[in-house]
Amino acid sequence: MSKAKAFLQIIRPVNCIMMGFAVIVGASLASKGILSSHILNLFFGFITGFALTGASMVINDYYDRDVDAINEPNRPIPKGIISPKQALLYASFLTIVGFLASFFTNESFFDKVPTLTIAILSWIISVVYATRGKQTGLVGNFLVSFCVAVPLIYGSFVVGKGFEMASMFFVGMVFLSITGREVVKGIVDVEGDKSKNIRTVAVTYGQKTAAAVASFFFSLAVVLSPLPLLLNLVSKWFLPLVAVTDVGLIASSVLLIRDYSRKNAKKIKNLVLVWFLFGLLAFTAGTFG
Repeated sequence: MSKAKAFLQIIRPVNCIMMGFAVIVGASLASKGILSSHILNLFFGFITGFALTGASMVINDYYDRDVDAINEPNRPIPKGIISPKQALLYASFLTIVGFLASFFTNESFFDKVPTLTIAILSWIISVVYATRGKQTGLVGNFLVSFCVAVPLIYGSFVVGKGFEMASMFFVGMVFLSITGREVVKGIVDVEGDKSKNIRTVAVTYGQKTAAAVASFFFSLAVVLSPLPLLLNLVSKWFLPLVAVTDVGLIASSVLLIRDYSRKNAKKIKNLVLVWFLFGLLAFTAGTFG
């Protein structure tokens, strides 16, 4: 693996793109799909979501380097392609880019304050998770879920709308489904986590219980999904794509309950990101028509 490819891999570019896109989805929900007057705001909002997600990924890998030597030995730091010092410098660079993009997102000082505050808060929480939160099990999972859901709230402030009800429903769905994914990730990483006394659900209660807990959170996300349409917060175009998300989460739950091996849990963990993408598209489509 080349150095350049390693620097790209360590930020999980797909995750970064989805978080940047989530900011746009949050903005679209808040402004009812009318985004043409906010193009520059959306550009900086996307960069903020992308860069701060990348920074959190690198920080996570820096603190996880010993665990990854067991769970994911081919990742850039345990493989020796990126040194711990280089990882910290890279994370610092991405953090600065994210904060600067957040600062320039809005022109008005009063609009800058909430966007920059949310950006800084999400970064702090991601660092707290990487340094302390992992040892707390489910609480740590909630910290991750907050960081993944917050770009949707951030998007509302990018277009100067503040908190929007439609966004809050999606925030809830994202929070629940990502919490389930993090519990599944604990099954994947159980051996390395045990060695470092990281008290995930899988380590504390076993993989079978972790599979049941993850499926519970997936199911809650599915239960929540019809409400935006029933409350007339989104259009009918929301339905087909959210149905894909719901079916995907239900199928993932069934497959996980049947087989909670590390190999299958890793597949489910990756599939949930696909259902997350369909959820983003569903809420985007729901702003039209």
